[in-house]
Amino acid sequence: MQITINGETRELGANTSVDGLLREIGLDPAKVAVERNLEIVPKSTYTDTLVAEGDKLEIVHFIGGGAPDGVQTDDDPLVVAGRTFKSRLIIGTGKYADYEINRQACVAADIDMITVAVRRVNLTDPDQPMLIDYIDPKKYTYLPNTAGCFTADDAVRTLRLAREAGGWDLVKLEILGETRTLYPMMPETIEATAKLTEEGFKVMAYCSDDPILCKRVEEAGAVAIMPLGAPIGSGLGIQNPVNIRLIVEQTEVPVIVDAGVGIASDAAIAMELGCDGVLMNTAIAEAKDPIMMAKAMKHAVIAGRQAYLAGRMPKKMYADPSSPLSGLI
Repeated sequence: MQITINGETRELGANTSVDGLLREIGLDPAKVAVERNLEIVPKSTYTDTLVAEGDKLEIVHFIGGGAPDGVQTDDDPLVVAGRTFKSRLIIGTGKYADYEINRQACVAADIDMITVAVRRVNLTDPDQPMLIDYIDPKKYTYLPNTAGCFTADDAVRTLRLAREAGGWDLVKLEILGETRTLYPMMPETIEATAKLTEEGFKVMAYCSDDPILCKRVEEAGAVAIMPLGAPIGSGLGIQNPVNIRLIVEQTEVPVIVDAGVGIASDAAIAMELGCDGVLMNTAIAEAKDPIMMAKAMKHAVIAGRQAYLAGRMPKKMYADPSSPLSGLI
């Protein structure tokens, strides 16, 4: 019989189960998710589900899209949807030269949450390295995201597959408006947030830095608001600190700056504004020394958080000497 897998036509013998198909291709059923005719195939039914003539299947896995050493104390954790994370830094898994450098960056940054993309498996080379072989999902919390999605329907479909692949319900929703700026499409973000929340997902939503729209996303059920600091991958830093501060002041769930960070001082500024965390990818992955930059970002986030909690001195128009002028010799 003839079926379609990931857009490619393939001949298959009769009475082949989903489990048998995966093993015939050379894939570990535990590391992938399968969609058959736009319906998720539960992993528990792989053995019993037979593939039929004309079926269209999508087979996906996670791609690049720990415990801290005690510098950041346990009495100031990041809490998202009731889950506690020791690190307030989240990094991505895209643009690295290879998965090993990505793994080393995770260790250097002392993070415990990473974003991962959901993509089709490579049917012609099933032995190709998988992210899960390098970055252990038992040690790091995988945050599946919808990078590359431009509609609410595509984003919801992607996250349903992600939940089936790994069982994660804490997800990052990212619906883009167009390719030049990669700004978020906010109407569809609000729509998808509400739909995913109804289905039991805990949605961390990538948003514009518009306080009004961010509030609408929060009202739709988001467990974290993630305003951009600048366009994705630009490295321009926090372009609108006033709006970020307004979003922090009005939001009852964590606010995590997502996109635009280029250097450690950008991360520190985000934290000094009162943000609960920072998510970055390109700033580390495309640094000349990604491992060293990962360490720098770790310390920047910690320093920025401590500065915010300490409370900055007031700004003044004129000089105010540190030492008294009276009693001079």
